[in-house]
Amino acid sequence: QVQLVESGGGLVQAGGSLRLSCAASQRTSTRYMMGWFRQAPGKERDFVAAISWSDGTTRHAESVKGRFTISRDNAKNTQYLQMNTLKPEDTAVYYCAADQSLWLSENKNDYDYWGQGTQVTVSS
Repeated sequence: QVQLVESGGGLVQAGGSLRLSCAASQRTSTRYMMGWFRQAPGKERDFVAAISWSDGTTRHAESVKGRFTISRDNAKNTQYLQMNTLKPEDTAVYYCAADQSLWLSENKNDYDYWGQGTQVTVSS
């Protein structure tokens, strides 16, 4: 059982930056994929980015490409989401997720482990 704990959310003005962190409670094997999803009030939980723990391959949603970057630190069992040029429409609760897979998925149903979420609010 993997427990995930997010941190780094907060309030920022449009155009600003935030970095989210997600620490895993135990060493994740290289067969894991990890990802970020977000959910705005009244909306579905949407894919943001994913990363392969084995080789660092990444995938980003079109809406965040060029602004957000997912990365990992294997030694710290931690993944990150660097968010730049934030927009008010990026406001949401951001969730860290993980699952055993060698392939990246954008489908939230493919992830078994979830963090508690961290609020990101971008003011205009």
